[in-house]
Order: sequence, then C-alpha cells, then structure tokens
Amino acid sequence: MSEIIQKLTVCIERGKVNKSAPYPPDLQGQDGSDELAALALQNNISPDEILEACIEGMQRVGDKFSRNEVFVPELLMASKAMYAVMKHLQPFFESGSIKTRGKFIIGTVAGDLHDIGKNLVSMVVKGNGWEVIDLGIDVKTQKFIDTIKNHPDCTAIGLSALLTTTMVNMEKTVQEIHAIFPDKKIIVGGAPVTKDAAKKMGADAYGKNPQAAVEFLNSLLSTN
Repeated sequence: MSEIIQKLTVCIERGKVNKSAPYPPDLQGQDGSDELAALALQNNISPDEILEACIEGMQRVGDKFSRNEVFVPELLMASKAMYAVMKHLQPFFESGSIKTRGKFIIGTVAGDLHDIGKNLVSMVVKGNGWEVIDLGIDVKTQKFIDTIKNHPDCTAIGLSALLTTTMVNMEKTVQEIHAIFPDKKIIVGGAPVTKDAAKKMGADAYGKNPQAAVEFLNSLLSTN
C-alpha cells in the first residue's frame, strides 16, 4: 500500500476532511482526504484503490463505533472525509470505471420524520462501496415498492424508525414488500427496534448500528 493511500485511510478513519479543517486537533495543518484523493489521482493511483482506502477507513471507524470507542460526532466527521473523496471519484462512477458493490434502498417509514439514524447508515454504507438510494423520511410503503420495481437489481432494503408508534407501519411495509418481492432482503433498525421485534415483523435482519448494516449487506454478496 502506498504512503498516500495509507494516509488517506487514516484521514477517513479520523475524520480529517482537508488541510484547513481544525479536526482532529493532532492532524491540524496536514493534508486531509480532499487533498490526498487529488494527489493520489495525480500519481496515477487507480480510482478503485482510492475507493478501497475509503472502505477500509470507514470499516475501521465503524468497528470502533460498534465497540463504543467513538461516537456519532466522530462517525459524522469520518463520513464528511469520505464524501470529500467521493467528489473526486464521481466522474469515474459516472463513466462506469468504478463498480459499486450493489444497490441499497433505505428510508424512514411512514409517519416518522426522523432521519439522523437513517442518514448515518446511508453515509457508512456508501463509504463501504455501495450505491445508496435514500428515499428520505415518512416513506409510504408504495414508494418503497415503486423504487424496488425501478431498481430490480437492488441487493437489499433498509427501513428505519425512531418512534415506537411507527413500528406498526414498519411491520406493514416489511410484509407488503415480501409479499411482492419474496426474494428481496430487508434490514430494519432504529431506537425502538429490537432483534426480536425485527424477527416478529418478518425482517431478514436487524441493524443495531451502521456497521451491522454493512456486515449484513456484505454477507449477502458472499452468499451469491
């Protein structure tokens, strides 16, 4: 692994966005993910290798988050650092020279207007090399169904909820999606959701944190 890629991976993990960013304090004045991504491309490092650095960095911070060694602010900064790299890689995604791992559809279920948890999952999943189709908040069942029809190659669907009162809507959506698309995998998560509740409503997996969603998606690839 080149020195540039090593530094880029650390910047993603630590949430160092660019040289002028004051966070993290011990990396002040050093190049961030923005400058290092540009430098990597100038040095003919392949876009795929740059993407792998993002994936490695996001996996590291995701693992720390799941162990309660870092918290939401650190995860958000890592995601910002990752997005700075993605701006450099976007032309390569659009040209098809970089292939994503698959498509992931996600949304907060009908009746729920909270999106912090969903956004965290979206950012971490995207940082791990997936194309994310984010439907936003208060997503009706029909919108999930229509999106799946428009993206029949999607790997999985994620449903998020923060309010206990919207759990019934989550269960309804899970069941209706499975009735039409029995082979599609669904992962659910959010503050009121538990592993037992996920199983009871018929979901294929429960995501207690963003890294759990990534691990579930990656497990689907390994079984195909």
